[in-house]
Amino acid sequence: MTKQQAITKTAMITISGRPNVGKSTLLNALVGEKIAIVTNKPQTTRNRILAVLNQADIQFVFIDTPGYHAPRTRLGDYMVKVIRESVADVDGVILMVEPIENIGPQEQHLIKWIAANKVPAVLVINKIDTVKKEELLAVINLYQEAHGFDAIVPISAKQGDGLGELIEVLDRYALDGPQLFPDDMITDQPERQIIAEILREKLLLCLQKEIPHGTAVEITKFSERDNGIIDVEATIFVEKQSHKGMVIGKQGVMLRQIGELARKDMERFMGTKVYLETWVKVKEKWRDSAYLLRNFGYNAE
Repeated sequence: MTKQQAITKTAMITISGRPNVGKSTLLNALVGEKIAIVTNKPQTTRNRILAVLNQADIQFVFIDTPGYHAPRTRLGDYMVKVIRESVADVDGVILMVEPIENIGPQEQHLIKWIAANKVPAVLVINKIDTVKKEELLAVINLYQEAHGFDAIVPISAKQGDGLGELIEVLDRYALDGPQLFPDDMITDQPERQIIAEILREKLLLCLQKEIPHGTAVEITKFSERDNGIIDVEATIFVEKQSHKGMVIGKQGVMLRQIGELARKDMERFMGTKVYLETWVKVKEKWRDSAYLLRNFGYNAE
């Protein structure tokens, strides 16, 4: 293994965009690890997620943000606050969009925030494998007229296309200075938080309609035995009694399925066997409770 080149520059980059545009997929692809959970449900990402990539003499610090949406709960307010704060005081912003010839209200709000903060920005058009070249050119022209982006980079985060070109563009935002994180650190998320997010991802994947958005996960036990096995106890909170029954399923089938899928991913992440126990409890309207939001790690103040 060759010795890594000394880090002499850093670049802090925020990834922003509407829900389901592929921000977390891009984050995971850039760092080569599954740092952020990914589903086809809107508002999968609720919190700010930081990931680190060391390349040549530059340490890139990427900040994944929730998808911008019109908030309807205190949790929604918190998520929008995370986006707004993450767009400010960084070296550059990625505005990620789909190849659609229309600038929606979400993109308009984000462009407004980018302009107000006078932060350099790159437009990343994702999912280019789903459109023809002439359609892509129309989208590029539309956004060129909307804002003075430093660059426009078409990519497919899922396929990994265009990521090298994106990194080359982001090089320009690197500033002289010591690295912010150790060489072996790829995220600032505690293991306990990642474990909770893995379980929440499986809830999103297995459950339908509105139920997943009314769920929260609290890890009540996270400990390691002498033989290396990790013991995890998790409580899944839902907002309605009827939702509790749906999460558990007939004779507990749904909860077992969710737990089994989560346990396998937890074991891959931890590199060891995981013993997982789950419970389901009802906390009505928790998404509008400042106290409960703080308990679940969403500081809405």
